[in-house]
Amino acid sequence: MSGRCRARDLGFAPGILPPGPLNAITDVAGLRVGQVTVIAGESTRTGVTAILPHGENPFAHRVPAGLFAMNGFGKMAGVTQVLELGELETPILLTNTLAVGRAVEALVDWTLAQPGNEAVRSVNAVVGETNDGRLNDIRTRGVSTAEMREALEIAAPGPVAEGSVGAGTGTMAFGWKGGIGTASRVLPPSLGGWTVGALVQANYGGALTMCGLEVGKLLGKYYLADHLAQQADADGSVVVVVATDAPLSDRNLQRLARRAMAGIARTGAAFSDGSGDYAIAFATHPDVIRTPQRRAAAATLADWPNERMSPLFVAAAETTEEAVLNALTMATTVESRIGGRRVVGAALPLDRVMALRNGG
Repeated sequence: MSGRCRARDLGFAPGILPPGPLNAITDVAGLRVGQVTVIAGESTRTGVTAILPHGENPFAHRVPAGLFAMNGFGKMAGVTQVLELGELETPILLTNTLAVGRAVEALVDWTLAQPGNEAVRSVNAVVGETNDGRLNDIRTRGVSTAEMREALEIAAPGPVAEGSVGAGTGTMAFGWKGGIGTASRVLPPSLGGWTVGALVQANYGGALTMCGLEVGKLLGKYYLADHLAQQADADGSVVVVVATDAPLSDRNLQRLARRAMAGIARTGAAFSDGSGDYAIAFATHPDVIRTPQRRAAAATLADWPNERMSPLFVAAAETTEEAVLNALTMATTVESRIGGRRVVGAALPLDRVMALRNGG
């Protein structure tokens, strides 16, 4: 099969709920994504992905948020304040492990520069990361604050680039080239009509499973495939960003983030000791955004009832699962040279996957 395509185009459509028009996190109205890919010389293969919850000043108009760490082997910045206060006050940046400090600096600079923030003296920057050091010479620190700021400035609604782009430029997943993936689900009107979207930075391992098809096992590339030349590493990391327009409290957003890991599990994740597996969820419904007026006095915020959360849980799991599959099917092969050694992140062979799906 020539070219790359999304998982749904190959017949892999996880779950029971329909996707939104774009089948992307940007199906949540107002949400914007910006990405900068950094490829330089023989060894720099990295980048940054920015997620902005809405078009207002995020420091002044804070969205409620919840976090879940399946395995905390990671350097995710700003999460203790998210856990404590249940809100985001900056966009979210995703990048590589050794660029977290620069991403924090870029978010602080960007936030201080926003109109209305002239008196701000504290910024809780939220940054997620995975280690792209298998394909990127991570020690050279190839992504700068300038590229981080650019990703924030160019963030836009609409289709989201997937695969070997942005923060997914140098990532690997299940022994193949990983990357950025996204998807969405829309609940029927009888269940609220809410949209749930996810964006993943896939850089983890295990035994790839696509809608129940044991692709990794059948192709002989999976964690614990002893003595096989194609044995895949289980370590890495995954960051899942879940967004919804449902009026959720930070408590229920934490529950929603936890269910995103069901989607990661369905893809065959090993959740290994060295894999940092994080999900962060936020809500953009106007009645839950913590405006300056609502923060200044006792305010009544909307709160979708616990008894009606289950359909949203299903949506979070399905959306996350498909986002990972899109990251893999859209990723292109990436080559680099690190320490004088040629390294290759080979793209998932879609023709072989299709043969397996068709019983071959």
